[in-house]
Amino acid sequence: MYAISRVYTAAVAVDRMLANLDLNLLVTLDALLRERNVTRTAEALGVSQPAVSAGLARLRRHFGDPLLTRSGNRYQLTPLAARLLALTEPALAGVRRVFDVTPDFDPSQVEREFTIITSDYAATVLGPLIARRLAAAAPGVRLRLQQTTPHTVDQAHETLRNADGLLLPHGFLTDIPFLDLYEDEWVCIVSADNVLVGSALTVELLAALPWVVLYHRRTAFALATQQLKVLGVEPRVEVVTDGFLPMPFLVAGTRRVALLHKRLAALLAIPAGVRVLPCPFEVAPLAEAFWWHPIYSNDPAHIWLRGVLAEAAGVLTGHNPQL
Repeated sequence: MYAISRVYTAAVAVDRMLANLDLNLLVTLDALLRERNVTRTAEALGVSQPAVSAGLARLRRHFGDPLLTRSGNRYQLTPLAARLLALTEPALAGVRRVFDVTPDFDPSQVEREFTIITSDYAATVLGPLIARRLAAAAPGVRLRLQQTTPHTVDQAHETLRNADGLLLPHGFLTDIPFLDLYEDEWVCIVSADNVLVGSALTVELLAALPWVVLYHRRTAFALATQQLKVLGVEPRVEVVTDGFLPMPFLVAGTRRVALLHKRLAALLAIPAGVRVLPCPFEVAPLAEAFWWHPIYSNDPAHIWLRGVLAEAAGVLTGHNPQL
């Protein structure tokens, strides 16, 4: 009985401490730790610089720590601040989820922005279908399609703290919730006037022709090029680009070759002036999925968003023609 009393007393003490805290300080703390600058924090939050300075002073008193220390012309996080940085975003997400909860989730009444990190390929192929569904069911929602980079993929766990999700094929991420969406095939593209290539490609030609590739690092074409390398072919890279959309135009009028998704190649072949040919080697299909941080798994708005993506993928594959 005494132990229960002690637990109750401790809980009351915590509740009293929280009652004396201003939740706005959590927002200020998160922005300060990310911006590491009072002026930029004020601009990001849309408040005055003195207000942010006052908030920083209160936070320093609460934690008994300077949080930000000057190093030359810049500010650095103290060890305590670095630990807090990993906690503020999940804490803010939890607060948002509490206040976003309604008895019945109604997308037509939601006003928020969904940020999806994606390649220009998925943004082109799937993005319009997602946007169409959002516009019809949730007019107060804004969709932000943010271009992915090798860094966002390599640091996916951190990336997904600040975005609703990541459109990415299987083969790069593990231990992160995901929703399978659709599959696509890999094809080769060559210039329509490339006389070196007849009606079909060979592995020997792929070894001889110059290539256009994406990023030319681990997070680009990893699975397809790995299968090509197993055959002893090391692509001779002539052009590196950071998106899929320029590839057909970088191939057109040249001797170059590139690997591209079949759906995107079908859209761009005629405008770019390239031919689409089957790969002369066995290559596993691309399995596109939507990945998100576990903190969003039970968020009603996020659950609805995942349903929208599933519907859009159904339209793309012909399994759900009515959108």
